[in-house]
Amino acid sequence: MTEILALAADNLISPIVLSFALGLAAALARSDLAIPEAAAKALSIYLLFAIGFKGGVSVADHGIDLKLGLTLLAGVVLSALLPLLAFGLLRTMSGMDRLNAAAVAGHYGSISIVTFVAATSVLESSGIAAEGYMVAVAAAMEAPAILSALWLISRGESKARMDSGLWREILLNGSIVLLVGAFLIGMVTGAEGLSEIDSFIVAPFKGVLCLFLLDMGLVAGRGMQKGRGALNMGAVSFGLLMPLVGGAAGLVAALLLGLSTGGTVLLMTLSASASYIAVPAAMRVALPEANPSIYLTLSLGVTFPFNLTLGIPIYLAVAQAVTGG
Repeated sequence: MTEILALAADNLISPIVLSFALGLAAALARSDLAIPEAAAKALSIYLLFAIGFKGGVSVADHGIDLKLGLTLLAGVVLSALLPLLAFGLLRTMSGMDRLNAAAVAGHYGSISIVTFVAATSVLESSGIAAEGYMVAVAAAMEAPAILSALWLISRGESKARMDSGLWREILLNGSIVLLVGAFLIGMVTGAEGLSEIDSFIVAPFKGVLCLFLLDMGLVAGRGMQKGRGALNMGAVSFGLLMPLVGGAAGLVAALLLGLSTGGTVLLMTLSASASYIAVPAAMRVALPEANPSIYLTLSLGVTFPFNLTLGIPIYLAVAQAVTGG
């Protein structure tokens, strides 16, 4: 416990977390601080391209093997099953109606790429290496959770929309396309390609991440204000408990796969995070009657800050204790 608290304290005073805290505080204080939407989108594009490209380079160095395939499969299975667990927990803890509970559950099987990037940054700062193909696992975990959420709805009275528009939203979501595309570019060009754009991809990365998380803090704070009356204490408690449950599932999978300490941390982080980009976009198409104030406030206003401040240090400490890394 002492080690976890020490890691959490170090993480809390990192520029990344403090940038998020600044945005959150500014929003809750009703400051007019804002990052233009176009600039925020540019920051997001940069981060997705950089993490995807570096992941592809790592795979080029590592090579494609059975372990990579099994890890991808494990990610897909986790993404498909975690919403079922989240749905049961949420209904039990909060008494939320089936429609909104299913919409929320889909967020907790999918992933937050920014949480993944933050965990990657923590590992780099700690000098801990991780399997480069984990970025491909992140991309693979986006869509299955959405399908699980729609299956949960199909078992009730409400009917979700399963038309071509939804499939397009899932498969051609911009974050997935960019992440996978950059990954493939990095895998094809390898270390030589990275050396050509190293000054663009590596050096500015953490600075851009700080600005992006400043914007995320602003978005989270304003979302918390809007969704304040939509959540009871049971739902908020779920938003804090579910990351730990998902992280534990990721830990079991990582141990079965024999991942490194860094890979274990990243799979735990992916399993513990909640989407606030791809899944909300899909839910708007498939479940327009679901309340965005509920699922966005839980994923972005509760679980995201928890993972950023306490979750990642917990996953790192547990992974180090279990793997001996």
